[in-house]
Amino acid sequence: MQSEVLAPAVKGTLNVLQACSANNVQKVVVVSSTAAVHYNPTWPQGRVKDESCWSDRNLCMKNEDWYSAAKTIAEETALEYGEKNGLLVVTVCPCIVLGPLLHPVVNTTSELLIYIIKGGPSVMKNVLWNIVDVRDVADALLLVYEKVESSGRYICAPDRISTKGMVNLLKKTYPNYNYVECDDEDYASAISRVSSEKLTSLGWRPRKMEETLCDSVGYYEQAGLVQDVEGRTCRLPHIFHFASDK
Repeated sequence: MQSEVLAPAVKGTLNVLQACSANNVQKVVVVSSTAAVHYNPTWPQGRVKDESCWSDRNLCMKNEDWYSAAKTIAEETALEYGEKNGLLVVTVCPCIVLGPLLHPVVNTTSELLIYIIKGGPSVMKNVLWNIVDVRDVADALLLVYEKVESSGRYICAPDRISTKGMVNLLKKTYPNYNYVECDDEDYASAISRVSSEKLTSLGWRPRKMEETLCDSVGYYEQAGLVQDVEGRTCRLPHIFHFASDK
């Protein structure tokens, strides 16, 4: 898993940046992730995380969280490359991205939402999730590219909702699904609170959570992605197993 995720993410990022330098590109926007923000054990407890907070790469690797390690190292590498080579590099760090898909292949975050609405063999913990609409991510990327004053990192995570909150919200519009079973424990979520104030100060205006969730399910229905398939059990993606009550 380390060789499949870590090396390609870092080397791939460097390859693109070097190609930009070779072709006299002035500004590059790199998509990172809030996975490069969340996992910092030295961050003061209770303080909302902003762009100055970085995940501890060594902690991520120790925990074999290769996705977070790759995102952290790749983003650090991109910003360092820009400083050393006179290339303006700006990074955007989205959280869990939902919303209508451009293609009929289900991605990992959509698998999470489909699991929540269809239910499955695992009970889920009532943890909190940071969610952003894919259309708002696209707006953010264009915004930071076009704004002359944009620089550094931008967290792209406007909303937070619990698993039960998601279920209750969706039941209002889509009441006929089984929905996942949630336990009643109160968890200190591994997905901590982050701030998108820097991005909103630049002019970013994300849509409401309800629109994102309902439009996502509406798309899944239209594309036939929530139909039951004989012999196939709906399962929670491995990356989200921390949220299952095993």
